[in-house]
Amino acid sequence: MKALIAPDSFGDTLTAVAAAEAIAAGWAESRPDDDLILAPQSDGGPGFVAVLASRFGEVHTETVNGPLGALVDAQWLLHGDTAYIECAQACGLHQLGGRPSPRTAVAADTYGVGQLIGAAVDAGAAKVVVGLGGSGSTDGGKGLVDALGGLDSAARLLQGVELVAASDVENPLLGLEGAAAVFGPQKGADPDTVAALEQRMSTWAALLGEFAGRDISPLAGAGAAGGLGAVLLALGGTRISGATVIADATGQADLIAGVDLVITGEGKCDEQTLKGKVVAALTSAARAHQTPTIVFAGQLALTPAQIAEAGIARAHAIVEVAGSVQRAMDDAQNQLTELTRQVAGTW
Repeated sequence: MKALIAPDSFGDTLTAVAAAEAIAAGWAESRPDDDLILAPQSDGGPGFVAVLASRFGEVHTETVNGPLGALVDAQWLLHGDTAYIECAQACGLHQLGGRPSPRTAVAADTYGVGQLIGAAVDAGAAKVVVGLGGSGSTDGGKGLVDALGGLDSAARLLQGVELVAASDVENPLLGLEGAAAVFGPQKGADPDTVAALEQRMSTWAALLGEFAGRDISPLAGAGAAGGLGAVLLALGGTRISGATVIADATGQADLIAGVDLVITGEGKCDEQTLKGKVVAALTSAARAHQTPTIVFAGQLALTPAQIAEAGIARAHAIVEVAGSVQRAMDDAQNQLTELTRQVAGTW
């Protein structure tokens, strides 16, 4: 049998590349004669640059401001005249230096992302694709603008540069489905802090609307990465699915057409998964070829009915073999390999 192994990252515990290798190792133990094709995926969040770099391009490293100001080394990719930037490398939740809190939810910014964009343009990039996801910030992209000298300065710098926001998050900037309300709690915001972030974002949204000549806040994807999507759209950027960027780069359509099984996965498989993220996109593409899909996850929060309706043949959580969520996180690679070995033995 020929199987395509194409997982997203498993949160902070496994990169997409590491997850693919762990799955391949487990599958090969039980089914050594199967032909395994590894094609790690990303929806624009953590691992976006690493997945692309495994296929093409020249990796650059810049020392930039992290989400709380401490310097961090961030990688970006240059392929021809196209630069690929991963916002999580400069403002990632994992770079807060500890557990997120109301203080970090307010303080974290996107200044380093602006520095990366500046470096890419200085290197001659005519197109800049910014992967959105995994951020620890909810500043609406104001830090990015500050790093580029303000909105007018940023617009001049990016004149003639094609700007692309790569994200599968469709949330608007404001409101009950906006950046602060939906993602703020994940970044340490309590109810009072969410309200404060929403107010700050409303003021910023008015400035962005005046600058852009239109209201940016209700646009799909404006709320991605703590509102970073809004600034990219205000500066003339367009939005594209992050999963589509990776799918095109990895030749996903042709790969799926030539295999008997698709194996994918992510850190937490829940209702958000079914809204166009990597796992859903792969499952949908596989269904078109009547090819079954197996999903592995750190945590599985879908009902059997939802799994069946999505067209997923089987779905398994690492905790099934690890015995606890903590062990599943602390020893994710080995536990994912063991889970895959057991599943492959019954396939």
